[in-house]
Amino acid sequence: MTAPSTAHASSRPGRWIEHWDPEDEAFWSETGEKTARRNLFFSVLSEHIGFSVWTLWSVLVLFMGPKYGLSPADKFLLTSMVTLVGAVVRVPYTFAVAVFGGRNWTIISASLLLVPTIAAFTVMHPGTSFSTFLWIGVLAGIGGGNFASSMTNINAFFPLRKKGWALGLNAGGGNIGVPVIQLVALAVIGAGGGPRVLLGIYIPLIVVAAVLAALFMDNIASVKNDTGAAKDAAKDAHTWIMSVLYVGTFGSFIGYSFAFGQVLQNEFGRTPLQAAYLTFIGPLLGSLVRPVGGRLADRYGGARITLWNFVAMAAATGVLVVAGMRKSLPLFVAVFVVLFVLSGLGNGSTFKMIPGIFQAKAVAQGLRGEDAVAYGRRLSGASMGLIGAVGALGGVGINLAFRQSFLSYGSGTGAFVAFLAFYAVAFAVTWAVYLRRPAAEAQATAANSEAKPQLGYAEV
Repeated sequence: MTAPSTAHASSRPGRWIEHWDPEDEAFWSETGEKTARRNLFFSVLSEHIGFSVWTLWSVLVLFMGPKYGLSPADKFLLTSMVTLVGAVVRVPYTFAVAVFGGRNWTIISASLLLVPTIAAFTVMHPGTSFSTFLWIGVLAGIGGGNFASSMTNINAFFPLRKKGWALGLNAGGGNIGVPVIQLVALAVIGAGGGPRVLLGIYIPLIVVAAVLAALFMDNIASVKNDTGAAKDAAKDAHTWIMSVLYVGTFGSFIGYSFAFGQVLQNEFGRTPLQAAYLTFIGPLLGSLVRPVGGRLADRYGGARITLWNFVAMAAATGVLVVAGMRKSLPLFVAVFVVLFVLSGLGNGSTFKMIPGIFQAKAVAQGLRGEDAVAYGRRLSGASMGLIGAVGALGGVGINLAFRQSFLSYGSGTGAFVAFLAFYAVAFAVTWAVYLRRPAAEAQATAANSEAKPQLGYAEV
């Protein structure tokens, strides 16, 4: 076994690991696992705070009462812009790890969170113009990129047999940043504090995350960008089909996380404190249940779980329409929480589908063994960055839909009808592409007893 080397690369700053082979079981058990787990812990910390800063404005708008002069439409537009930037920056953040190194980029990306947080602390008072708030919100969007770079970084540290657990823990730890900042806001509001108190809490936490990353994380010298894989993934139809499905799952999660409190205020007349008491529950459960969606997909197939999950999301959305029309707050909150849980399950099942789809394509092309694994790993890794970015755009659509619905109808009912229609489309796409078996194919297989079994998409 080759001894691990953590010597500094002569031409690059930072802690660089020159030899890293997690697939070597002896290497993994002696030194690899300990190093990987350490990097995972501090990566989760930074990503968690990144998610909190990204969704900061979902909380700040609850503080911004009539004195701020912002209409409900203004607030939905503000959160839409935050979500949009968070989605777009996921693409360059995906490639930044190979350019700068995982440790180095974690330090940089964590430190960048100080910019929107300090800026918001400076301008957060009545009398500030809407355009200023909008620009500060745009800056906060960079927190959404931390997910992409963190997932890319951690993916390199763990062997294939451990990636599901590691990536699930990494993603879940980041997603929990959404309910955590809402809980912190609840405590601040309950104690009579204002938005600047909340911002003041997070500024030192960002500094701590950056310092800990510098002290305890590592770069892996062998991680390099494969621009060819990115181009191949972008040309593959499955990348864009799965992007549509991820819009329905993660897009719903992040969009509802931004919008839930505003809907409670505008449609049901809740105060900031009353809204804050309710908004954290859905994102918390949706984050915690994400690994469950992956486990169910492992057992029953990601396509099947995703299909029926969209049925359940459509049914829950239909009940929300009824609850909104009847002004039933208990029913509305209960079903909205269920919708968050379903979005979390769908996050797990859709992301589980991606490597399986490209593995199935490799087998269909005649590849076997390590060749098939390498093909699937190469394209699925490249496609995940694109799918994650497009999926986050669903959050933009949700906030814009709520904005238009409140402008046109004075309630969120119109938006929920649109979401129901989208879930129906996502159901149809999942069935048609990944579960439907054409009759001609079935007859040909039955007629030819010597036909080799084909790896279909139903099991992915």
